[in-house]
Amino acid sequence: MAARPFIGISTYAEAGVAWGVWRLDAALLPAGYPLLVQRAGGLAVMLPPDAPERAADTVARLDGLVVSGGPDVEPVHYGAVPDPRTGPPDRARDAWELALIGAALKRGIPLLGICRGMQLLNVALGGTLVQHVEGHTGVPGTFGRHPVKPVPGTLYAAAVPEQTDVPAYHHQAVDRLGRNLIPSAYAEDGTIEAVELTTGPWTLGVQWHPEMAEDLRVVRALIASAAA
Repeated sequence: MAARPFIGISTYAEAGVAWGVWRLDAALLPAGYPLLVQRAGGLAVMLPPDAPERAADTVARLDGLVVSGGPDVEPVHYGAVPDPRTGPPDRARDAWELALIGAALKRGIPLLGICRGMQLLNVALGGTLVQHVEGHTGVPGTFGRHPVKPVPGTLYAAAVPEQTDVPAYHHQAVDRLGRNLIPSAYAEDGTIEAVELTTGPWTLGVQWHPEMAEDLRVVRALIASAAA
């Protein structure tokens, strides 16, 4: 049996997390992310925020990278003034994940950005974001669902050729595309729901949350590329 590829997944760093009798600072991640990688055939490795200068050494030990969902990207990274509806920044996580993305692209390992991860991929390549869109969440703390339609001929369409309903929870979206990125799926309202690189390693960003669904095809495509 072929070795399962190591897939790193970026995590939150949160203060005062409670479990059992404990309340401590913690590096954490919703369980759906590592379970998604494991179910798709990979070995999940959680990557808590670290010094950006360690990103290259971290990525050198991986076969693939998932940049997970989370808080809004600080608008300074794409030259914008914060909208009042943009959430508070997580500067340490922004710096770490931007460094991870840069290191993954330089090394040429497969990369999947999920929700915030897709937005950060776009920003890392010089793109910008719309700081607020309506209709792409459920009620607070609940994922909404909406259809996304693939763009024929793209990496995403190769993995998922038909229109599908996806779980989503985001209020920001891609505006100007970053270097060498193209849209590979759209929502019915025209929001870009997936992007991918036209050159270099297998690199895909999806605006929705595949870790909250049963469809493994996107992550299986990542795993297949990492195993190759």
